[in-house]
Amino acid sequence: MRKLLPVLLVALCAAVAPAHADETAAQLPAHLPQLPAAQTALSEPAQPIVPMAPQASFMARAVSNVESTLDRALDFIGIRYKRGGSSPETGFDCSGFIKYLYNETLGLVLPHNAKAIAQEGERVEKNELQPGDLVFFNTMRRTFSHVGIYLGDNLFVHAPRSGARVRIEDMSDRYWSRRYNGARRIQQ
Repeated sequence: MRKLLPVLLVALCAAVAPAHADETAAQLPAHLPQLPAAQTALSEPAQPIVPMAPQASFMARAVSNVESTLDRALDFIGIRYKRGGSSPETGFDCSGFIKYLYNETLGLVLPHNAKAIAQEGERVEKNELQPGDLVFFNTMRRTFSHVGIYLGDNLFVHAPRSGARVRIEDMSDRYWSRRYNGARRIQQ
């Protein structure tokens, strides 16, 4: 038996050791549990290691939320403007469009008023705009009287005015650039 024990230990170590010398425990992904340093022939058989599904990072979820909001916003291009409107069936005004989108895609309840929406979230400088940020304009001789969603490359989507439909506009156009009031980032 004394001669058999070393042979069994060598065989066990060979079965537990990595196939390649460069595959060490330090190189395993952090979410996998580590095996005990030594196993004996008398211990219970090791349970198989099943990798856990990676959790989506905060950033990945945030990007996904922004993408779904923008995708949904683009689905409404062509919906008619209606003062006080807050659904695709009745039509949208600018703040009703934002309120509907943020509620549907992010579960956030925003006011149905551009100036009140401008009080939400955090202020964003124009040179730091990111897709999904809300952009505000003075279209009625008062600040924050109009709101849209920034798409990137100076483009935004909004419900413009009576007689028009939800559409994409360029913020660098003279009309919009002169009326720009600021931007807010609202995150879930």
